[in-house]
Amino acid sequence: MTPADHRPPTTDLVSVVMPCFNAERYVAEAAGSVLGQSHRNVELIVVDDGSDDRSPAILAELAAAHPGRIKLLRSERVGPYPARNLGLQQARGEYVAFLDADDWWAPQTLELLLSALQASGADLAYCGWQNVGEGIDSKPYVPPAYEVDDPVLHFIRSCPWPIHAALVCRPIVDRLGGFSERRFASMDYDFWLRVLGQTRRIVRVPEVLAFYRWHGAGQISAVKWRQVLDALEAQQGFIRAHPDLVAHLPSGQLQDLTEGQVLRQAYAAFWRRDLVSAQKLFRHIAACRAFRLHDAAHVSAAL
Repeated sequence: MTPADHRPPTTDLVSVVMPCFNAERYVAEAAGSVLGQSHRNVELIVVDDGSDDRSPAILAELAAAHPGRIKLLRSERVGPYPARNLGLQQARGEYVAFLDADDWWAPQTLELLLSALQASGADLAYCGWQNVGEGIDSKPYVPPAYEVDDPVLHFIRSCPWPIHAALVCRPIVDRLGGFSERRFASMDYDFWLRVLGQTRRIVRVPEVLAFYRWHGAGQISAVKWRQVLDALEAQQGFIRAHPDLVAHLPSGQLQDLTEGQVLRQAYAAFWRRDLVSAQKLFRHIAACRAFRLHDAAHVSAAL
């Protein structure tokens, strides 16, 4: 497919879509990081997904204090990706970004991403990030400049950035129809892969601007086997949809990046003593026969 048309923006309005579920401890900080951006032309669309804590009251207070800048929507426990899709239906901006209700941005995030987009004529700008939270010892991370190498290879290897570390031109998002709602553990990865199917015009801002709050075993990405298999489905969907984009990659390399990754994650889960994940991943490997003789003992044990 061809890249998105580049029409001169009229307002530089950025729509930020934020799903929220029981985030009373963090949502004011997250919303404040949007409203405090150095790029002022921002609308914040918050979709409260049936919270039963003080989140709705906090959001109502914020909306009253910032008239015209926050739009509040309501859904009923549909999950973050359907909630984001609901928010996208109300977005008016030429650019779209996503921020969860427990994460935050540096004050210049949108300004720097938008400047990079406009200076380069790209369809998407991305930045570095840092994982934060109790017990988390994570260094700030700036990803490689995917656009100067082989973005298809990099994207198939792993999710290139978290959901809130990018700014996307609106026509791309509209062309995708928002987020898929099939598998929740890797739908951000699925979204970025589908963006790549639309355009390779991306640009890096080599600064750490996004902060991802890790809550431990309670969050969805901590369920390792589900995350791995959902990522595999996203990879395989991209490969099926865009055979022309992966034609330069040998079949053995594609196998290693997909089913091979599942096998490696099965072993990693086994040595971490996450036996539930190890069993489910080895069973998947058995079903698709993506193992060698020396893997047979672990695969048969999982069966």
